[in-house]
Amino acid sequence: MLGDLFFQAVMPVLPKDDLSYWVGRMMHVKLPESLRVSSMKAFADAYKINLDEAEKPLEAYESIGDLFIRRLKEDARPIGRGFVHPCDSKIAEAGVIKAGRLTQVKGITYTAEALLKSRELGSLFEDGAFVTYYLCPTDYHRVHVPFDASLEEVHHIPGAFWPVNEWSVKNVDQLYAINERMVMIFRTAEGERFAMVMVAATNVGAIRLAFDTRFDSTKRSSGRKGLKVRYGRDSLRSDLERASGEYEDADPIHLKKGDEAGLFAMGSSVVLLMDPGLAAKLQLSKEKLSSLVGCAVQVGQTL
Repeated sequence: MLGDLFFQAVMPVLPKDDLSYWVGRMMHVKLPESLRVSSMKAFADAYKINLDEAEKPLEAYESIGDLFIRRLKEDARPIGRGFVHPCDSKIAEAGVIKAGRLTQVKGITYTAEALLKSRELGSLFEDGAFVTYYLCPTDYHRVHVPFDASLEEVHHIPGAFWPVNEWSVKNVDQLYAINERMVMIFRTAEGERFAMVMVAATNVGAIRLAFDTRFDSTKRSSGRKGLKVRYGRDSLRSDLERASGEYEDADPIHLKKGDEAGLFAMGSSVVLLMDPGLAAKLQLSKEKLSSLVGCAVQVGQTL
């Protein structure tokens, strides 16, 4: 109760954007050599980080932020069959998308249109399925592609930096649709579409995408202006929209299941949306989706 009262009093007035930016910067400051290893060891112990899985020994990391965005050893996350989970996390919510709405928490919903900031994109996922993943500081913080697919478009949508903890999902209306986020739209070889939305949070100093260096939410010089990129000519967008200049163009990108999509510099959330054809193929019934809520999952495990 005291925690709830604290959040209710402090979070609305806290300068969450600036705080998140500067915390992110500070996390990546190289530590003095005399404190570097001991500080990182204390951080890893506090958050129960499994250092045996890390790609490099503890001594090779230069800062707590560097350790936080560590890669894993090559065999640490075997890739399972079919469509897989994109990140290490706890599943906060999952369900069927009806009337364009997704569940944030029991009694609170938001729309796919608002999340994706597009009526056209939102309509693709009507009667499909969604899964919301919550990454805590203990988790590995890189996000991977859950299935072989072509990337169609990516949107960086500037926004707020509310935390994505239990208090926020119960108290901040439209949380995932108002926070800063990166929206990735994919298409499988069979034509089904899925979206991965990486949602920022308080003290998430950066969201970076692995396949396009233009997408990096630490960059503030653009005045928080969003960026939209379309990959390849065969996309959702019409010739008229291509000529509008709203989107930048890029060469086609084809990603394999398990390829890295991006990273969070601190804990946050991923919302995965699947169109009705893909949800049906994966047999994601309302009951199956409900059974996922509360489960701890890892990258590469079969959904």
